[in-house]
Amino acid sequence: MSSSASEPATSRDFVKQSSLYQEFLAEREEILKHKWLESERLGYDIGFERALLDWIRKHREGWRAARRQSQVVAAQQGTASNAPFPPPGGEKRTP
Repeated sequence: MSSSASEPATSRDFVKQSSLYQEFLAEREEILKHKWLESERLGYDIGFERALLDWIRKHREGWRAARRQSQVVAAQQGTASNAPFPPPGGEKRTP
């Protein structure tokens, strides 16, 4: 019974370490930042759904391209990029 009880924890660990889940978390973080910035700018909470749709329409493509580029550069340098998102403004991070 102990092996079946530990299996869900192992499955959860696998999911948390998956690149797909890491991409989801990084995108979610960017959307939450966008929600905060837009809410501050407008003076009221715009809500997650509006922020999500606005971010996808305005920023997702560029964000993904910058993220892919930073991962390629990190791979070429032989270092793993643990950053959940690329630095703002396309700036390069120094280790």
